[in-house]
Amino acid sequence: MGDRGRPSAASILSEAARLETTERPHPPHDLSDEEVEIWVKVAASQKSDWFTDGNLPLLAQYCRHCVQARRVAEWIEKATGDSKLRVSDYARLLTMQSRETRLMIMLATKMRITQQSVINNRGNKRSVSSKPWEG
Repeated sequence: MGDRGRPSAASILSEAARLETTERPHPPHDLSDEEVEIWVKVAASQKSDWFTDGNLPLLAQYCRHCVQARRVAEWIEKATGDSKLRVSDYARLLTMQSRETRLMIMLATKMRITQQSVINNRGNKRSVSSKPWEG
């Protein structure tokens, strides 16, 4: 069990120092430059110890799907200016975009990096604690 009462200034500082020394995860070598850019942004948006070894593959896939969604969006943009575009081709592109979006949402939710994961129904930030009795 934890100590009773308010935490001392020394314990708060030691906890802050521990969090600062935790390194953020490095991107895998098989990611492209675009994917690495997304990896760095997502990793920087969370606490340094947020991602564990178990969910790093999910983060890598999330980065891949973000890049693919961007490419599909570029194809849709180019296709809208093409007068020879068939409706079936346009529908296929929209289906691809929808699939990538759904996969991104699913992965982000599983890794708890969405706003839904950190904001309660009253709009307040949720406390992120592994133990319910810690707040």
